Amino acid sequence: MEAKELNFRGFKANGFLMLAMHLLLISGIIICCFMQMTTPFFILGGVLLLIWFILFGGYMQLEPNEARIMVFFGKYKGTFKETGFFWVNPFMNKKKLSLRARNLDVEPIKVNDKIGNPILIGLVLVWKLKDTYKAMFEIDSQTMASDTTSSGNGKEISVGNAVANRMNAFENFVKIQSDAALRQVAGQYAYDDNEAGTDKLTLRSGGEEINEQLEQKLNERLAMAGIEVVEARINYLAYAPEIAAVMLRRQQASAIISAREKIVEGAVSMVHMALDKLSQEDIVELDEDKKAAMVSNLLVVLCADEAAQPVVNTGTLNH
Repeated sequence: MEAKELNFRGFKANGFLMLAMHLLLISGIIICCFMQMTTPFFILGGVLLLIWFILFGGYMQLEPNEARIMVFFGKYKGTFKETGFFWVNPFMNKKKLSLRARNLDVEPIKVNDKIGNPILIGLVLVWKLKDTYKAMFEIDSQTMASDTTSSGNGKEISVGNAVANRMNAFENFVKIQSDAALRQVAGQYAYDDNEAGTDKLTLRSGGEEINEQLEQKLNERLAMAGIEVVEARINYLAYAPEIAAVMLRRQQASAIISAREKIVEGAVSMVHMALDKLSQEDIVELDEDKKAAMVSNLLVVLCADEAAQPVVNTGTLNH
């Protein structure tokens, strides 16, 4: 049976109520140790003093979107998510986690697209912890965090830093898996439609569909760690430097060809219209040779990059 997150059902008490009882306990210690000067009361006072110190370990405070993993001598007892000030069994190990959303900006990496062109691609994603049990016990996050929670003299540093280092360990896990998912998705598509054809999905034109696939791959990889990707988007896409100049010339050539096609298509339409108008309105009668010459001149004028220099013909059209 697969282990999963459980709500903590153990004993808990209001922290302020226990704090009041804690303060009353110190009164009993004072009475036993200083007002009743007998051996039994000294022993009782010592026991109460020991209990007084032990009770300090039971207090905990939770803010919204925080959780505590409750572990009793190595056994998982559930996840505590209620906000407020509480007191629980002081022998319970309370591992603090943050359930708040976090951003991760993955630096652009070099990958090969579907046809082998080297490209640079990066992404930004929003993630958060969804299953605290998997996050703590399915991956080795505690060991990764403990590598950075000890100071130079070997002593444990503050709980706040321990939590931050634990969350940094999760972030490092997400970063590595994001790198793998990004390589997988980028390798399935061409960079643009110059290679893939206009009817195929590409990294440049894919938009939301590519982002949805990337988010799906990330969730599949991070599910084992109890991490959910809220949103993932490609935020950087470019050819690698070694082929960027060549691909830029190729894109420019493609754009010039497309523009020329439009110009020629329009020029042919205008020439056809001019010949039809001359014929319909009986302005001038042209034989086939004159029509060919006129078509040639009009196409030169309409398709040229620079303005044509006019030549005035002072002769006649008849031989």
